[in-house]
Amino acid sequence: MKSSEKNSKSNRREFLRSGVALGTTVLAGSIGAGACSAPGAKASGEKVKVMTTDGKLAEIDPAHLHHLTHNRVSPEEARKGDPNREYVMVIDLAKCRNARKCVEECQRMHFLPPEDEWIKVYLMKDSEDTASYWFPKPCFHCNSPSCVNVCPVGATYKRLDGLVLIDNERCIGCKFCMAACPYSSRVFQWKEPVTNPEEDVAFSPETSVPHQMGTVGKCDFCPDMARMGKLPICVTACPNGVLYYGDKHEDAVTNGVETLRFSELIYQRAGYRYMEELGTNPSVYYLPPVNRLFHPETGFKNLSDEVKKRYEVARTKINKELNR
Repeated sequence: MKSSEKNSKSNRREFLRSGVALGTTVLAGSIGAGACSAPGAKASGEKVKVMTTDGKLAEIDPAHLHHLTHNRVSPEEARKGDPNREYVMVIDLAKCRNARKCVEECQRMHFLPPEDEWIKVYLMKDSEDTASYWFPKPCFHCNSPSCVNVCPVGATYKRLDGLVLIDNERCIGCKFCMAACPYSSRVFQWKEPVTNPEEDVAFSPETSVPHQMGTVGKCDFCPDMARMGKLPICVTACPNGVLYYGDKHEDAVTNGVETLRFSELIYQRAGYRYMEELGTNPSVYYLPPVNRLFHPETGFKNLSDEVKKRYEVARTKINKELNR
């Protein structure tokens, strides 16, 4: 066997092993490496297990977890990415019940106000005769990103590992990228950003913080977490294992509990890419909502009145389904 083949197989086995370990130790990062509360965050009383820097398990309230900013890289490294990786996400629509933990933890980690959601969860119904289902929508990190092509200052860029990031120190707020994105995955920062008073750090495209008013933000796939061998916060926050994340080169994705071969999962479950006909070549794949684990009606529990209003029209369609 050639040396390169041995190294490839060794790397793949290591990724599979680390993916299983992530399920028990990565739930939101390492508290020993700089965890603190996001401004206005309230303790939930719940506890998650995390790994400290000295290798011990500890319990902490999710409100006290945020991006680990101690491992920031140079602007040049942040723009280059890892040439040996090609990050992908797989979303299993059969498992989603709109728990919204992916949304909440993404906003907490990135210090986003409630109205600026980088991950949105839609209630979908493909036709009058089909059933409704929940549809989480992050940025798709397209391999042919129209947003990159229209940016006049190079603020939006694509890395060698497939991630599309925004440098808000270059962003001039022209919104060309927002107009060009067919998935409406970008959010404009209209207000003074929520900041973390316990940290005074320079901006990094890998953490997307601190924000600047008058610039554009979006889901970044948490590349700073990937540098530490950890999953994006949306993946580990999901209580139902909806989101899988991994490396296409290694042919492996994990939701933190189970690790699967990417190619087999997509093939066996008839995976597809949303609006692929546009030619954007997205890095996010969906598994059809076959044999749903939850009825969509359960997704309205524990929602705030403001969030419920977003689903008023869609909920009417669900009520018609229930009354058939």
